[in-house]
Order: sequence, then structure tokens, then C-alpha cells
Amino acid sequence: MLSISLQNQSFLLHGSGALFWAEKNMLLIADVHFGKVAHFRKYGAAIPTSASKSNFTKLQQVVSETNPKTICFLGDLFHSVMNNEFLAFKKWAETSTAKLILVAGNHDIISPHEFEALGMTVVEKLHLDGFLLTHHPTNSETHFNISGHIHPGVRLEGLAKQMTKLPCFFKRKQQLILPAFGSFTGKYILKPTKEDDVFVIVEGEVIRVS
Repeated sequence: MLSISLQNQSFLLHGSGALFWAEKNMLLIADVHFGKVAHFRKYGAAIPTSASKSNFTKLQQVVSETNPKTICFLGDLFHSVMNNEFLAFKKWAETSTAKLILVAGNHDIISPHEFEALGMTVVEKLHLDGFLLTHHPTNSETHFNISGHIHPGVRLEGLAKQMTKLPCFFKRKQQLILPAFGSFTGKYILKPTKEDDVFVIVEGEVIRVS
């Protein structure tokens, strides 16, 4: 994990793509997209079920490492309508000792009542101690925005013209965009300016590159 300071608060960038807010003992996770693998397999896509299991493994691991009091999902927790992956998430949620919050995203079409039945709180956005937690990146003059949605990534080029695309935490002046937590989500390549900070994820390690 890599430590950074935002608004005089301490945060840890985790190699899974999650963000841990130390003062609040809160884990922030964006764009898990549970159910996406099952959705695509239903329509004939040859995607191994291990892609779905890896998301649960990552979630269990980062929760075990940080032991948060609260887990806040910044949208697109689920990709589609209810399927078997929701049942697996239900079992996990019922055993979770953390308070669970969902900031609803554009893919979260499952009824909020289903999540509330698991003891989760579902909101459109969350204001907390000078921070604005949303799914879509949002400009705010009064709050520092933490969001997801776009699955940020950057393209890195070597001296021999070799190239790779990596997921990243993308920080602007008043905003931090989290990488997609899900393993089957893709990346949207951003072009940072001199004012931006980029923290790439390489084999589970977070490295600042800009």
C-alpha cells in the first residue's frame, strides 16, 4: 500500500485498487461489477468463471488486511440483473462485520431494497468531512471528490518503444478517481497533465509515476 494525504487526511492506495481512509477506518471500492462474468456467459461469451471468483478473493483479502469499520462501494457494485453472483455476495454481506454503503452507479439496476435487506445503506452521493463520494467524477468547489466509473488507466512507453497500459489511481486538484476493482472491466486511458498525479498498479503494487 502507498500512503498519501488528501485534505490533511491519511489514505492508503491498495494494490487491489481499493482506497483506505485511515481516520474514518473506511474502505472505498469502485466498480467491482459483480455479475458481469455470469451476464456475458449467459449470452455465449467464453469467459472462465475464475474471473468472477477472483473478485471475491480480492475483496476478502483487502478486507482482511485493512479490517475496516465501514466499506463504501462507489457504484457499479453489480453489472446487471440479479444472478448467482448476487447470492454469493449476499452470503458475504451477511457475515461482514463492517457497515456497508453503496453509492449507486449507472449499472446498479438491482432494486435498492435487495441491498437494504442485507443491512446496506444505498445513497446517490455521500458528503463526509469535506469529501464528496460519488460514482461519476464530479467537480465541486467546496468538497474533494472521490469517485470511480471511468476505470482509469494510463499508457506507459519505454525507451525501446515498448508500451503497456496499466490501471491507476488518477488524482487531480480536487478529485481522485479510483481504478476499477473488478478483474473483467477494461480501462479508459487518460492523458495526465503536469498538475495531475498518477499512481499505477503493477502486479499488486502501487507506484507513483507522475
